[in-house]
Amino acid sequence: MFRIAYAAGVADDLRRMRGRDRALVLDRIEAALVDQPTTMTRNRKLLVGVQPPWDQELPVWELRVGEYRVFYDVETEFRVVTIQAIRHKPLHLTTEEIL
Repeated sequence: MFRIAYAAGVADDLRRMRGRDRALVLDRIEAALVDQPTTMTRNRKLLVGVQPPWDQELPVWELRVGEYRVFYDVETEFRVVTIQAIRHKPLHLTTEEIL
């Protein structure tokens, strides 16, 4: 099992969300990232060629939760998933535009 850690800016991301969206995103993070955070699925993918605006452990991963995207990196040696950002993603924007 992996431990979930949150970067400092994620608290602000969560505060900007509606309560039910925040609960859904937090539940999905726990369900999807605790056991196999580096297994690609329909809603979880490795981001290639994307340079996020934070210091990260490469590679960067994205978890899709409805209209939100959870960006995280994984330290397999320490079994830690660090949530770096949570962004709202309207249909007309790309991942790079919301970062």
